[in-house]
Amino acid sequence: MPKENLDNSEIQKEELSFEQLGLNPQVLKGIQEAGFTTPSPIQADAIPAVLQGKDVIAQAQTGTGKTAAFALPIINMLTNDKTVEALIITPTRELAMQISDEVFKLGKFAKTRTICVYGGQSIKKQIEFMQKMPQVMIATPGRLLDHLKNNRFENFVPKIVVLDESDEMLDMGFLDDIEEIFSYLPSNAQILLFSATMPNQIRLLADKILENPINIKITPTNMTNVDISQRFYVINEAERNDAITRLLDTQSPSKSIIFTRTKKEADELNTILSSKGYRSIALHGDMEQRERREAVNAFKANKSDILVATDVASRGLDISDVSHVFNYHIPLNPESYVHRIGRTGRAGKKGVAITLVTPLEYKELKRIQNDIGSKLELYEIPTMNLDGDKVLQNILKVKVSDEVLNIYESLKDKTELSQLCLKLLALHLKGGKIGLSKQEIQKIEEQKSNPKTTRGRDRSGSSDRNKRFSKPSGNSRRGSDSRGSGYGSKPSGGYGTSSTRSSSTGQGRGDYKGNKKR
Repeated sequence: MPKENLDNSEIQKEELSFEQLGLNPQVLKGIQEAGFTTPSPIQADAIPAVLQGKDVIAQAQTGTGKTAAFALPIINMLTNDKTVEALIITPTRELAMQISDEVFKLGKFAKTRTICVYGGQSIKKQIEFMQKMPQVMIATPGRLLDHLKNNRFENFVPKIVVLDESDEMLDMGFLDDIEEIFSYLPSNAQILLFSATMPNQIRLLADKILENPINIKITPTNMTNVDISQRFYVINEAERNDAITRLLDTQSPSKSIIFTRTKKEADELNTILSSKGYRSIALHGDMEQRERREAVNAFKANKSDILVATDVASRGLDISDVSHVFNYHIPLNPESYVHRIGRTGRAGKKGVAITLVTPLEYKELKRIQNDIGSKLELYEIPTMNLDGDKVLQNILKVKVSDEVLNIYESLKDKTELSQLCLKLLALHLKGGKIGLSKQEIQKIEEQKSNPKTTRGRDRSGSSDRNKRFSKPSGNSRRGSDSRGSGYGSKPSGGYGTSSTRSSSTGQGRGDYKGNKKR
């Protein structure tokens, strides 16, 4: 597969304007209203290539403007031939909703007609809306493949196909579905593949479906927001829950997101926090669409202060005023780290990003720092605040379960309550120190630098890292985060034009998304 390579880190361009990229006045008007001033690097490279009809394989991280990089030229190229001209495939309903909003803004003056297709919506409604001749379809793989297998779409021959967040689709086990979807699409369609990372399986897929693509790579340099204070704490594995609660108590965040690796972990941590009186709520892919929507709305409305979330479920979230982000475990890759901490420090506000690591994970933390071009500052977990009012406040937050009440009933006649209270208070305050001190970490570093004590460890440590950073295979079990769509559909069922879109909230918004038209 011959490629023309564009590596933004190696090519120094004069600052371009959107007017210089060949976009028509309707598109430019939408760009101006959306508040964009100059093209980002991915937009400057991708837009001309797409307008030239080239296949594109683009590597760019979250927050680089990649949605507009494919949406703007697509809208510019629409011809209004009363059929779906562009298909955008994205792994989750949340991402579909996010793309829909962006396309709506950019395609406002081109009156781009769009439809969003995802699991959880009525199949009958989706077929009805297809009869209204949308120009752009945004779809999640599962529902799209179901429609194609059952021949529910007439004259479905999109000229442009976008694979967005391709590495996420790989992680979620959708690679086989994607290949099958392409068996139903025109062989001469223009293909645009966007991904934050380029694992080997994504490159193999690109070799199969792209023809002489232009290869664009936006090399990350200091990818993180300067308004975010990035900190890490070194703890022992068994101290994670205690460390989180201690930091919540001492940092007193106004609104925080705690990222976990798994859905089970999110549920367990949320249960622990709720039982201790924190106003927390979980968000992950095993939850029903209604539950996920309610969780996000509760967090936005300040009915919950803490959102315990997985990476995939939180993709596409746009929540303001998040003061703190916590990484319960170190993220598996730099892109995930950047995405997570990008939930705070928005709109010129300051934010704090905290990562918990064990001594075994310390090397991986350094690797992430090198990759993102930013240094995390080492902090120590604060010791317990013995202020009486604060202790009382924390104790009163704890929820009393039926099991605890039963134990209390069995003890109250056997022990003087004041003595019992004193003992429980001592137990509550026991073990004030959590995590490792800077001196202890320095000692570990010195031991690692001694060849006599580390012989043989580097080899095994390296293999552990490779294992940890490897991606799941394409036929891995598909996570439930992948099927489905946004937090809700708009009353019309997900179809709309920029001229008829209802002014509903996020709960009622459809999955239509679009961009400007030539």
